[in-house]
Amino acid sequence: MRVETGLDGSAEATVDQSMTAQALGSGDVAVLGTPAVLALVERAAVRALDGHLDPGETSVGAAVEMRHLAPTPVGAIARATARLSSLDGRKLEFEFEVADDRGRVAEGRHTRVIVDRKRFLTSMSDG
Repeated sequence: MRVETGLDGSAEATVDQSMTAQALGSGDVAVLGTPAVLALVERAAVRALDGHLDPGETSVGAAVEMRHLAPTPVGAIARATARLSSLDGRKLEFEFEVADDRGRVAEGRHTRVIVDRKRFLTSMSDG
């Protein structure tokens, strides 16, 4: 594992109907839904780790603290950036921001945990 603070990643998406609060069931308006914002943030954090985990390792989302600050309409581009701000063993803490052409849309912290992919998948069937 070659993970160190300062690693960063980004992801962007053009907001379509499937990403709206209305479509996701998180509200009744046709703007970027909070679950879609979180998915974009997780994608950015995963990209920050690309090439830095050992073979057989992956990361899984464990926690999020997010403030969704402004609406993003269908057709707009939302961009997420995530920067690894601290690590404690296998626990990784990212600070993130999401913005569109009008400014900041969301901000917060996202925690991921590095796991062995095979053990993680096996643990789901040990029940």
